[in-house]
Amino acid sequence: MCYNYLGDNMDKIKTLCNWIKESKHTVFFGGAGTSTESGLKDFRSVDGLYNEKYDYPPEEILSHSFFMNNTKEFYKFYKDKLNSLKYKPNITHKVLKELQDKNLLSYVITQNIDGFDEEVGSKVIELHGSIKRNYCMDCNTFYDAEYVFNSKDIPRCSKCNGIIKPDVVLYEEGLNDKDLEKAINEISKAELLIIGGTSLNVYPAAGLIRYFHGKHLVLINKQMTPYDNTCDLVFYDSIGKVFKEIEKEIIK
Repeated sequence: MCYNYLGDNMDKIKTLCNWIKESKHTVFFGGAGTSTESGLKDFRSVDGLYNEKYDYPPEEILSHSFFMNNTKEFYKFYKDKLNSLKYKPNITHKVLKELQDKNLLSYVITQNIDGFDEEVGSKVIELHGSIKRNYCMDCNTFYDAEYVFNSKDIPRCSKCNGIIKPDVVLYEEGLNDKDLEKAINEISKAELLIIGGTSLNVYPAAGLIRYFHGKHLVLINKQMTPYDNTCDLVFYDSIGKVFKEIEKEIIK
């Protein structure tokens, strides 16, 4: 049965909190909406990055071929729009970590590259990588995000002068096999899967839902998604607002 969040909000919150307490294996699967309340823009909403105007479409800029052929233009966009160092984790990231500390949440699986879940100390699978990890394409020397974002134009290796690439999954690139396998394993074991802040339009990540065969599927998103009718509980609201209520019910 699919519930709608437009009814009695607190009843829905209490239902979700009861499921969290009863579940022996809970997984959270999040997207860009998880971090918008930190100040970052998402991609597909009305005021998201994909609806802004650039010399090139953002989908093209964030592709492997564009990075290789137009590296300077890639980094102009990347440094301007994807620098999460200017922002901090929000209530959702913090409550997810608190749930893990209480053994009420097994894993966070995220499509985000901002590194917020790792920053708060959550056990996380970063399907699309992280801006906080960067490597020289020639000698594989590691560089942190500060080095990249503080560099002029194209960041280059201090050892061999090679071009540094962020450890993020660009369009035309495949997901890391180990991360994908781990995410599938966690979702397939889950009794409760909470999906938050994602349009569920980005594949192959969105396709991971088909591996869930547990008791309850919950969706928290401001807009409708293709999977709404398959969920047991749907919240059409701010994910931060929902998690603030979860914190009141479970953590405090």
